Amino acid sequence: MAFWDGYVSDEAMGTFAPIVVYWVYAGFYQLLPPMDNYRLHTRKEEDEKNSVPLAAVVKGVLLQQLVQATVAQGLFVLTSKANTSGISTQPSILVQILQFIVAMFVMDTWQYFVHRYMHQNKFLYRHIHSQHHRLVVPYAIGALYNHPLEGLLLDTFGGAISFLVSGMTARTAVYFFCFAVIKTVDDHCGLWLPGNIFHILFKNNTAYHDIHHQLQGLKYNYSQPFFSIWDRILGTHMPYDLVKRPEGGYEAKLIKSKD
Repeated sequence: MAFWDGYVSDEAMGTFAPIVVYWVYAGFYQLLPPMDNYRLHTRKEEDEKNSVPLAAVVKGVLLQQLVQATVAQGLFVLTSKANTSGISTQPSILVQILQFIVAMFVMDTWQYFVHRYMHQNKFLYRHIHSQHHRLVVPYAIGALYNHPLEGLLLDTFGGAISFLVSGMTARTAVYFFCFAVIKTVDDHCGLWLPGNIFHILFKNNTAYHDIHHQLQGLKYNYSQPFFSIWDRILGTHMPYDLVKRPEGGYEAKLIKSKD
């Protein structure tokens, strides 16, 4: 039994909980003090390199989330297995864990190939994907700042396919999509904080994705949001060292440039 039983349906939670989690978690990062000793880029770099104001980023994210919520609600309604009393039978914990893992790999696979194609196709990059790269120095609230079409193809469709292929219920999807949102926000937070569990468990993390946002890394480190498997298999992995800057903070520094 979930804590929201009797208050709101699993389908409604699966639709709106990831949105709430996004703003709470990204807002947490936004409200932190400057944290100059843990930043991957200086505040000066952020001001000079990013070409879009925060207000426009917030509006862009809200637009994407509106589309996501619409698609999610329709998907949950079409796939609902609830009985006449509105109750869905939940699989065992082991089955849910397996569904979770399958969904992670499906989402990674979908996003890798769509993301990579948006870089390789000059028209798509120039008119669609370059919007996300206006944030050369990523920050948490900008994690889902994309062109609406990219948000639909990359994130919304990726989430829908992960849900359908894994066979998870709407209740399991609540946890999966909230986890995916938290991981995506963390990958864009621009901070290398001590003890961050995502940096410990995942090679694909804040520094890994920061490389991709830099000029030399645009054709590498496409993998998101969980693993770096496809980058490693298909030769698009860019190795780096995380080094301390003399003036404070860290830098994800390329070990060697690739031609």
